[in-house]
Amino acid sequence: QVQLVQSGGGLVLAGGSLTLSCAASGRTFSPVDMGWFRQAPGMEREFVATINWSAGTTSYADSVKGRFTISRDIAKNTVYLQVNGLKPEDTALYYCYLDTPRKHYWGQGTQVTVSA
Repeated sequence: QVQLVQSGGGLVLAGGSLTLSCAASGRTFSPVDMGWFRQAPGMEREFVATINWSAGTTSYADSVKGRFTISRDIAKNTVYLQVNGLKPEDTALYYCYLDTPRKHYWGQGTQVTVSA
């Protein structure tokens, strides 16, 4: 079993920045990729960003390109999401995920609230 523990998040003013972290632990695993989704109230969960664990290649939703940066620390089994230039529409519960060849795992979610 793999556990994902998220940290970061909080309440910020528009234009502000945050760093979200997601640390993986548990039985031996080989991630294919890790990344982030978010879910605003009354909305479906949407893709934010992903990073290929071995190659480090990244992909972003159009809505966050140029403002969010995903990175990973292989030694720490941790993925980060640096979020800059936050907008009120970025307010959501942010979930990290980890994909292995056999299973998909979700973190517990962390709230990001952006006030105008």
